[in-house]
Amino acid sequence: MDPDQLAKAFVEHYYSTFDANRAGLVSLYQDESMLTFEGQKTQGSQNIVAKLTSLPFQQCQHGITTVDCQPSGPAGGMLVFVSGNLQLAGEQHALKFSQIFLNSSTFLLLQVNHYQRLPRFFAFVIF
Repeated sequence: MDPDQLAKAFVEHYYSTFDANRAGLVSLYQDESMLTFEGQKTQGSQNIVAKLTSLPFQQCQHGITTVDCQPSGPAGGMLVFVSGNLQLAGEQHALKFSQIFLNSSTFLLLQVNHYQRLPRFFAFVIF
C-alpha cells in the first residue's frame, strides 16, 4: 500500500472510531503512549482514552477535507496533515479543525489539534 493510501485509511479509521466510539481508540495507543492536552500529560492507553472520552462533547461528526502525507525520516515514518469540519450535536455551525499525525520508528506525535471555538491542545504520544 502506498503512503497516501495508508494515511487515508488510518485517518478514516481514526475519525470514524472517534465519532462512533472514542473508547475504541484504545487499540491505537500503547502503555508507553503519552498525550499532552492543555498542559496536562496523560500516559497509557487506558488513561488517554479516558481523557478523550471526557471531552466536553459526547457526539460529533468529523468531515475530512484534506489528507496530505509525506515520508518522514529514514525509518519509514510518515507525516500526515488532516483538516476538515467538526460538527457537534446540537450545534448549528461546524467547527474547523486541523490535526497532524507524525509516525516514526521511535515516537509518534499523534495529535496537534486546533478546534475553532474550543481550546487549542497539543497531544504527544510516545511509544
